[in-house]
Amino acid sequence: MENFLSTLAISFVALFPIVNPIGAIPVFCSLTSNSTVEERKKTAFKTALNVFIILLAFYFLGEFVLGFFGISLAVLKISGGLIVAHTAWEMVTSKKKLSAEEHQEVQEKEDISFTPMALPLLSGPGSIGAAIGLSIQGYQLSYIGGISAGILLTAISVYIALMLSLPLLKILGKTGVGVLNKIMGFFILAIAVQLIVNGITVLLK
Repeated sequence: MENFLSTLAISFVALFPIVNPIGAIPVFCSLTSNSTVEERKKTAFKTALNVFIILLAFYFLGEFVLGFFGISLAVLKISGGLIVAHTAWEMVTSKKKLSAEEHQEVQEKEDISFTPMALPLLSGPGSIGAAIGLSIQGYQLSYIGGISAGILLTAISVYIALMLSLPLLKILGKTGVGVLNKIMGFFILAIAVQLIVNGITVLLK
């Protein structure tokens, strides 16, 4: 039980900052501005479900993917760190997650839960890389259960954040959400640097 809980905590701490549900709030509010309350609930649930499925799939396929492409864990950490650093830098500098063209395109979509919300905004390259990295430790039963529960908890946090998106946006305002996003971006940038350092350290051994 202790191993399960520690693994759950490790996976959640690794994934939550990179998935960054808070950073998706302004985008979700914008893309669902013309939706009813029920439609928003449905979209939030489907987005969280898609995030869970994507991350869980890459967790189980991670070792196969690395073996198929001949990628070492050290290289994965470095490349994943660079991708996460890029994402974090965009958050810190307040660069929009979607370009004007992408925003216009998704306005015409009936279902935004898979793209762009789940992929690439929430379960993008950085979080997918983190999920693959978690697969390296093996597939013991307690470990699988802990990682799966951590991914589920991350998906639940996505659902809660999206469900509370309008009230949060009204309370904090765009400026408040922007400040939270920058703070989150700073910590994610620190995680990215640590990933790169760890990867380089392993390569130099």
